[in-house]
Amino acid sequence: MVKISFQQPAAAGLKPEKEAAAASYGAKAEILLPRDVEEQPLPVQNRRALSRLCYLTMILMLLFLGLILTSMYIYRYFSVTGSAPAYLENVFRCGVIYEDHSYSQLREQLELHEDVRIYLEEDYEQINVPMPHFGESDPADIIHDFQRGLTAYHDIALDKCYVIELNTTIVMPPQNFWELLINVKKGAYLPQTYIIHEEMIVTEHVTDMEQLGSFIYHLCHGKETYKLKRRTSRRHIHRRAAKNCHHIRHFENTFVVDTAFCQKL
Repeated sequence: MVKISFQQPAAAGLKPEKEAAAASYGAKAEILLPRDVEEQPLPVQNRRALSRLCYLTMILMLLFLGLILTSMYIYRYFSVTGSAPAYLENVFRCGVIYEDHSYSQLREQLELHEDVRIYLEEDYEQINVPMPHFGESDPADIIHDFQRGLTAYHDIALDKCYVIELNTTIVMPPQNFWELLINVKKGAYLPQTYIIHEEMIVTEHVTDMEQLGSFIYHLCHGKETYKLKRRTSRRHIHRRAAKNCHHIRHFENTFVVDTAFCQKL
C-alpha cells in the first residue's frame, strides 16, 4: 500500500528563500552599478586647457589686427602717392635735360644729374651735384636752410664754402620741392628745359661758423668759407668775366640754375 502525500509546508517554506536570494541579488546589482553611467563634472585640467585655448585665440586675433593696422600705416605714409611724414628724409635722384646756348649760337641739349635730400621737419634741402660730363660746372654740395634763411655752396673742386642769403624766388621750399619731385617721378609733370644764370661776388671771409646754423656748420666746418653778394641776374656772362668765375649748375625748381662764383676784379 502506497501512501502518497504532499509536503505543502516545505514548498511554502522555499519561497521565502528564493525571495531572499532575489533580494540579495538585487542588492548586489545595485551596489555593483558602474559609476561612469552617472553624470560627472568636467575635470579641472580640461577647463584650464579650454581657457588657455581661448586666451591664445584672442592674442592671435590681436596680433593679426595689429599687423593689419601697421601695414595700413606704412602704406599710407611711405607710399609714393601718399603724404610723407614730416620727419621723413626723402631722397631723390634727378636727371634733367635742358638747353643752353649761352656760349654758342646753336642750342645744345645737356643733362644734369643730382641727388636731392629733403628734410621736411627741419625745413632744409641738401643737393649733391656730381662732376658733370660736359665739364662746364664744378661738383658741389648745396644746403638751403629755410629756418636760417641761408644757402651754402661747397665747391668740391676748390674745397671752399660760399654762403649767401636764401633766394626764395628761385629755390622752392622743401614741401613744394618734394611735391614737384614726386610728380616728376610719377611722370605727371616734366620740368621746363631752360636755364637761368645768377652771378655772385666773393666778399669777406667767414670766421664765426656757428652763426650759420648746425646744417651749414657741418657742411663747411674745416673749409675756407666766404660770404657772397648777389649781382643783378644776367642772361649771358661774358667770357672775360667767366675766367675768374667757377660755375655750379643745379636743379631746385622747374628750371636749371647756373650759379657763378666770381672774384673781385
